[in-house]
Amino acid sequence: MDICVIGTGYVGLVTGTCFADSGNRVVCMDTDAGKIARLQKGEIPIYEPGLAELVRRNVADGRLRFTTDLAEAVGHGRICFIAVGTPPGEDGSADLRYVLDVARGIAGAMDGHRVIVNKSTVPVGTGALVRKVMEERTTHAFAVVSNPEFLKEGAAIDDFTKPDRVVVGLETPDAEIQALMTELYSPFVRTENPILFMDIRSSEMTKYVANAMLATKISFINEMANLCEHLGADVNQVRKGIGYDRRIGFQFIHPGVGYGGSCFPKDVKAIMHMGEQLGQPLDIMRAVDAVNDRQKQVLFHKVRRHFAGELAGREIAVWGLSFKPKTDDMREAPSITIIERLLGAGARVRVHDPVAMDEARRHFGDRIVYAPEPYGALDGADALLVVTEWNEFRLPDFGEIRRRMRMPVIFDGRNLYDPGRMVGYGFIYHSIGRAPVAIPS
Repeated sequence: MDICVIGTGYVGLVTGTCFADSGNRVVCMDTDAGKIARLQKGEIPIYEPGLAELVRRNVADGRLRFTTDLAEAVGHGRICFIAVGTPPGEDGSADLRYVLDVARGIAGAMDGHRVIVNKSTVPVGTGALVRKVMEERTTHAFAVVSNPEFLKEGAAIDDFTKPDRVVVGLETPDAEIQALMTELYSPFVRTENPILFMDIRSSEMTKYVANAMLATKISFINEMANLCEHLGADVNQVRKGIGYDRRIGFQFIHPGVGYGGSCFPKDVKAIMHMGEQLGQPLDIMRAVDAVNDRQKQVLFHKVRRHFAGELAGREIAVWGLSFKPKTDDMREAPSITIIERLLGAGARVRVHDPVAMDEARRHFGDRIVYAPEPYGALDGADALLVVTEWNEFRLPDFGEIRRRMRMPVIFDGRNLYDPGRMVGYGFIYHSIGRAPVAIPS
């Protein structure tokens, strides 16, 4: 098939590349000339495992190309995917300017029938808005389809090519469009996972409800972890006790320092705004959002309590800056909140992250020190904070950590380590939802 994808951010680039890798001819378009120039040279502007290799192979094979020319992209693609950002406004609502601008642009460039597929995360009713603005600018026939993405940063290629399900929303039942979307996604559902066809408003809502549920699980286990800690219970044991219940499961019930990234914070606020606009306040979502904001402060408060409020001049090492492993994305990352609080209290901060150091420099500038390898952040440190659960932090050389640090204190924001072993290594150890442990006197 001939496909165009408008927007080469995270979703657009993964979408276009995976469709090209399954044999389609894809043109990806973006207004950012610098980004397109980098992509044309084989440089990938985002970090996503496996993506660079796929892009380069499909460009070399002639199935994938990049342009800044919208008319060229629309002229190529009989199916046009909209994959641009919907950033939150001050009131939490999703900003649809970019989606609607792209819709207008497609309408102006069309030379015949097109299928307009919205991949962006948009409020319920956006499909109707897209139709309205396009009908004002074209007399050509077109169909509007909702096809939300369910990609996890760090695992996007697998998520796209081996989806749990594909959700497709249609304006009205249409056998021709349904057959087209079935053919497009057929290479990815060979294991019999379903393509779910539904009305377009339900499809738009599905994306928000999915992210709201996952965010709820994270905030729930974090709130329970804080209660466990005060009651002397071990949240890791509790997590096992509930996770084997098939109604609950183990996914998204790992306690930590709160969720971040480009999706959960934005989408929780957006669904709250939708409810408020309709006079249907979403009390659970408000609680999820508030718990997450508090959870981002938990590690800092543990540090401050340990040092009796005296943080000025303390050397603090931080491992992990991205909001999750296998990405350089620091949007809404808990590390930002934690480091800003430490700096505000007068601490000196040294950091290491396997891939997010450049992103951190854009945020913090020269206010913190950047260590090129993990142990380099530890020299003379009064404490180590583990904020992101990168694999290379799971089994470090604890003897080397102990030798480099001035004080043997670890604050583990991801519960990576066993408390008993930490005592054996000679550390004072704080984690989430478990009682702190110290070297026996």
